[in-house]
Amino acid sequence: MNRARAVVLAVIFSTFFVGFGGGVVFPILPNLGTVLGISPFLVGVILSANRFTRTIANTPAGALVDRIGTRRPFIAGLFVEAVATLGYIVAMVSPYPEAWFLLARVIWGIGSALVFATAYTIAADVSTGASRGTNMGVVRGGMTLGFPAGLVLGGVVSELFSIPTAFALAAAFALVAGVLAYATVPETHVSEAKTAIKPWEIETTVPALTVGLVNFGLYFAYLGALFSTLVLFLAANDFSVLGYGPQATSGVLMAITVLSASVLMLGGGVVSDRLGMRVPVLCAFLAVSFVGFLLLTVAESVGGLVLACVFIGAGQGGTSGPLIALLADLTPDERTGRAMGTNNVLGDVGGGLGPMVSLPLVESIGFSPVYAACAVVPLLAGCVLVYGVYHQTGSVSPRTSIGD
Repeated sequence: MNRARAVVLAVIFSTFFVGFGGGVVFPILPNLGTVLGISPFLVGVILSANRFTRTIANTPAGALVDRIGTRRPFIAGLFVEAVATLGYIVAMVSPYPEAWFLLARVIWGIGSALVFATAYTIAADVSTGASRGTNMGVVRGGMTLGFPAGLVLGGVVSELFSIPTAFALAAAFALVAGVLAYATVPETHVSEAKTAIKPWEIETTVPALTVGLVNFGLYFAYLGALFSTLVLFLAANDFSVLGYGPQATSGVLMAITVLSASVLMLGGGVVSDRLGMRVPVLCAFLAVSFVGFLLLTVAESVGGLVLACVFIGAGQGGTSGPLIALLADLTPDERTGRAMGTNNVLGDVGGGLGPMVSLPLVESIGFSPVYAACAVVPLLAGCVLVYGVYHQTGSVSPRTSIGD
């Protein structure tokens, strides 16, 4: 147990620092249309490029983990993300900023595919059915705790100093993450079947597809639609926090959603372990996400926005730990890397489609209809979850020990 705790903590601290790089860009990139004169569709493509890259990279990343282990891909992924963050700085001084931003997002997608596949697999490797939800929640929470700090950093520093300064700080933190991982993260994933695994091999079992489709819906609504439109929503409605402009205000509000998510990531995992069941906890938090998006459609003040963001973050976070733990419960150890790859592929497709669909739609039909449609997504995800789990296990709420 002590070894498991030490390994999980090493992953948390490493991913915390690289999370800055992911958070910094979201208050800044949606506003590139104003800063650089880029069309909303192209901004959506830039925001989504990392996720679409991950849809390609997740499968070989998962297979690579099952083939050579977790340590080397994890460390490599963190350093690749650091290089990508440096690309944002080059973009700001380049005569072709669109191309450099797009390239940096593609590189970031490759690095994050390695990090996501390995981090979850490491947590699964050192867990049992009785601790898996807690460990998955803690790792997922740790991976996102750097994100809200990055959101605030990106919004505030870019307004008080400059956008390149914010990107430079993010790159520095990402480099620290790689060094820290090299010094502290051990190998955890050892399998006799490693040499027989093809890099394009993907997990297509019912548990992997069920969990992946739920992840698709949540990422589409939350990281895709909400995060890519919030800065525009604030500008259109003249909302402000502490007198800051839309970039800084959106950074603060997105940080609130991520902080709320981080707290509930641990809570959802712990509750599912103590109940010995994942599905009831998942359905409860999907309902919380539904309420959050409904509140967003009627928000008329900063206070209303904060409340909506707390609910949306809680719903997203509360599902994360139990959802990934459920996938690990129902997947053989030697296929965990590929199952995590499938889950990440579908999540990234959802997150990638979100900006490309929502940014043009809010210009044509407005924000409220788009956010109302997002509210329906968690309900549909709950239906997929219950059906898939029942199809696989014969029960709508199997015990957590089923995979042990």
